[in-house]
Amino acid sequence: MRALVVVSFASACLLLLLQLAGASHVVYNYKDLEAEAAAATDQVPPSIVNPLLRTGYHFQPPKNWINDPNAPMYYKGWYHFFYQYNPKGAVWGNIVWAHSVSRDLINWVALEPALRPSIPGDRYGCWSGSATVLPDGGGPVIMYTGVDHPDINYQVQNVAYPKNVSDPLLREWVKPSHNPVIVPEGGINATQFRDPTTAWRGPGPEQWRLLVGSAAGSSPRGVAYVYRSRDFRRWRRVRRPLHSAATGMWECPDFYPVSKGGAPRAGLETSVPPGPRVKHVLKNSLDLRRYDYYTVGTYHPRAERYVPDDPAGDEHRLRYDYGNFYASKTFYDPAKRRRILWGWANESDSAADDVAKGWAGIQAIPRTVWLDPSGKQLLQWPIEEVEALREKSVTLKNRLIKAGHHVEVTGIQTAQADVEVSFEVSPAALAGAETLDPALAYDAEKLCGVKRADVRGGVGPFGLWVLASANRKERTAVFFRVFKPAAGSDKPVVLMCTDPTKSSLNPNLYRPTFAGFVDTDISNGKISLRSLVRVAVQQVFFFVQQLRRVYDVFILSAVSARYFFFLLQIDRSVVESFGAGGKTCILSRVYPSLAIGKDARLYVFNNGRAHVKVSRLTAWEMKKPVMNGA
Repeated sequence: MRALVVVSFASACLLLLLQLAGASHVVYNYKDLEAEAAAATDQVPPSIVNPLLRTGYHFQPPKNWINDPNAPMYYKGWYHFFYQYNPKGAVWGNIVWAHSVSRDLINWVALEPALRPSIPGDRYGCWSGSATVLPDGGGPVIMYTGVDHPDINYQVQNVAYPKNVSDPLLREWVKPSHNPVIVPEGGINATQFRDPTTAWRGPGPEQWRLLVGSAAGSSPRGVAYVYRSRDFRRWRRVRRPLHSAATGMWECPDFYPVSKGGAPRAGLETSVPPGPRVKHVLKNSLDLRRYDYYTVGTYHPRAERYVPDDPAGDEHRLRYDYGNFYASKTFYDPAKRRRILWGWANESDSAADDVAKGWAGIQAIPRTVWLDPSGKQLLQWPIEEVEALREKSVTLKNRLIKAGHHVEVTGIQTAQADVEVSFEVSPAALAGAETLDPALAYDAEKLCGVKRADVRGGVGPFGLWVLASANRKERTAVFFRVFKPAAGSDKPVVLMCTDPTKSSLNPNLYRPTFAGFVDTDISNGKISLRSLVRVAVQQVFFFVQQLRRVYDVFILSAVSARYFFFLLQIDRSVVESFGAGGKTCILSRVYPSLAIGKDARLYVFNNGRAHVKVSRLTAWEMKKPVMNGA
């Protein structure tokens, strides 16, 4: 996948929109881009370059530009993470495969880049790819996209091997002379042909298969081409794609099995074959929209076909994340038998801001991903290791938040914090929920844009203001709002929203509202929400369950009340939210000008007409892990 940055200082909003949305898939001359951005750094406000806006426990290098996560894997006791990186500046360009290693996915040590342009098959770029760990001690193999023609971005697929498979750190990689191993033949668009997946084994002598993302036709259709090989050297394209849809170019495809009805959070190795208790997930990053979409379905290995379970799935696709999250990649972790998801979060400021501060881009906290018991969608949850960063805590119990009121949470520094809070709403209050406008019933983001955090409601909005200033002129809201059941349904509609419109006094920022509907029923049960915030909310966990401890969250028992449970992790300039047990996730970037470091505040707020009670709130300060020498 190639990162796009468009510079236009005449309109900061347009610049930011294009930078995030990638409206034009042109690869710009990075020298011109960096020079233009550098020329405008005198317009950058001092708050943007404040080092306290760098995230504390999200993955990032000490400086410069990063984008796609590449080839994550576990090998000989170490987690390996590669990523697209510009070693020379804070805009896209000069891309190499940077490489870091970790024992726990939280503390990271940077090694020398693993791949640089060095052969004819990648002389103009080493773009994204994946790793496959071979069985029987064969070591890992990396397949990646190279650009071997200037100007037209002609894309081919290359292979690389570790120089020494006994080295657990995999410090040196070798590109064999027979590269490239896959070229765009047979009418394939050579400029839209990239990002090979992790390979899996199937029937037949050509046991290895992988996907390459592409676009076909004038529409164009997104396509996942299947290639087969017995040795990772000679690859043959299967006549028909694994799957395609009229969505535009498919970047960074991912294809993996998930367990149906298995142990909670259990993952499956990528080559596990289809069966009665196995489904498959096909994920694609849509070049036109800059979001990651997926479907759950059935894989037919002999026909090399994938069929989504929902016939309308390609048109009404699920998303990993309803916010700023792109080019994601999963891997199977054999150490803990789980599947882990990585995703890139770009900046929401300008290229000039990035050049001035010297860095751009982070990775979301790694998430465990598994199939919901319904079999209809995935659940996501931050890896358990992140809880090891919790330190000093404060607790609040049984506090009533009256309609239109707010309460500050004091006793710890909240610019980098982890917050769990359970809200209680009486059943009678649900009768006062707002009526949902049918015109907005299928567009959560538009609904959140209309019903922002400051718009008074019936049941909600209620939630947390994070990274708030003392005078509350700056604040990022993470909240819920409940609507009456839509026509033909008896389930109240629950909206989860991140509203950063008042997150900063700096006017030249892209501050979109992000939102998703939470697929859960609160009419006759309890609801819990977990939200982790990292200087923008980081996670929200929302789910209905019986009395017991589930997913490391205590669910309170009651017949006469509805419970909403939050866990927020705050990390300076990122907000990640997970709702409905991880069904609905949102990541947002914010850049306070006042609410920085010790000046950041945390509030509970209720802007609805119904009272809300905080049953329990616990907040922890979060320490900084080892992060690539920064």
